Amino acid sequence: MTKAHLFGMNLAELQAVAAQAGLPKFAAKQMADWLYKKNISDIAQMTNVSVKGREAIAALSDVGRMEPTLTLLSADGTRKMLFDYGGKAVETAYIPDGREERNTLCVSSQVGCKMACRFCMTGRQGFTANLTAGEILNQMASTEGFEDLTNMVFMGMGEPLDNIDEVLKALEILTSPWGYAWSPRRITVSSIGIPDKLRRLLDESEVHVAISLHTPFADKRADLMPAQKGFPIADTLSLLSQYDWTGQRRLTFEYTLFQGVNDSAADVSALVKLLAPLKWCRVNLIAFNAIPDSELKGCPRKRMEWFRDALNEKGLTATIRLSKGQDIDAACGMLSTKRNSVQ
Repeated sequence: MTKAHLFGMNLAELQAVAAQAGLPKFAAKQMADWLYKKNISDIAQMTNVSVKGREAIAALSDVGRMEPTLTLLSADGTRKMLFDYGGKAVETAYIPDGREERNTLCVSSQVGCKMACRFCMTGRQGFTANLTAGEILNQMASTEGFEDLTNMVFMGMGEPLDNIDEVLKALEILTSPWGYAWSPRRITVSSIGIPDKLRRLLDESEVHVAISLHTPFADKRADLMPAQKGFPIADTLSLLSQYDWTGQRRLTFEYTLFQGVNDSAADVSALVKLLAPLKWCRVNLIAFNAIPDSELKGCPRKRMEWFRDALNEKGLTATIRLSKGQDIDAACGMLSTKRNSVQ
């Protein structure tokens, strides 16, 4: 019999395990405490549960934690980890920023991705599977020094909203008092924008949201991001405009700059016009990490700074994301593609 994994279960699911094991309802909170606060790897470590109770739980389930199969360390302190989920490699990146005393973990939500963005190696892999909430959170719990993390971003492999149920469960565990008890303001979920599922994320969580935009022109976006044809950015913007962004919840648009593609004065003007109804948003400019066999090229730093300054002068807040981990296959999907191609 295949055992259920406790790690990644929410409180209701742990209560069901407790009932099946013949334990009182409060045993679920005891299990949650061991799993998410004490970071155990074995049911035998749940010492405030009776021996008989632990045996009953172990007969039904295991903890289900996994360590990374490979960890690469960059000269700038960035760590990239590979996890083996069902024979396929999944990437996680730990990104320290000593200047701001931030330690960010970039987690994956899928093995591969359906969205096929031209600038993304994960998109070239195609879609294999959704990760469970446990597999998503395992990336954090198995990161060395994870107690020092200040932020988590769902910006790794996959489209988080294409796996909305498991992502929402992971967010529930991350932010609940019985779980990791993180503030939702420490978490950002990135998406290409799938309106019906984005509405669920907005209504069922309080995390920050980042939308992959990359160009203000719909036809050009469809070329860079085929998902634009099924999920037009206009529909996403219409939905976002229905929510209040004047408080602590942050809305960001991700914009990777490609030389000669989306870095002109016309792009600046169109971007300002497109996002005018969402005046509280910000634009995060991203340097393109080159991928094999792509005609796309990144912009020089001076061009990125010009683009940022041009947006800021027109009243649209823009920043440049610091690019890190260049020496360890920094582009999302690069490392896992290499690993999966030799399996």
